[in-house]
Amino acid sequence: MPRLIYEVVQHDEAWAYKVGDVFSEPFATREEAHAAAEQAAANHRLAGPDEHIEYQDPEGGWHEEDEDGADRPDTGVADPQ
Repeated sequence: MPRLIYEVVQHDEAWAYKVGDVFSEPFATREEAHAAAEQAAANHRLAGPDEHIEYQDPEGGWHEEDEDGADRPDTGVADPQ
């Protein structure tokens, strides 16, 4: 199962969290960014309904698959203080 880390960082003269190279909206304080990261990480772990999905890969090919709504990633928050 994949592990996603929400990292709290300074960004654009404010605070944000990021996953990989994607940043959240800015927050005025580190504490606000940390709380938002905890909430986002918790939401990412919530199970949902099974879904049939279609997606295009980087080469332009289309794929279909059934996704198990209970197959959720392990998430965490990294906040070096």
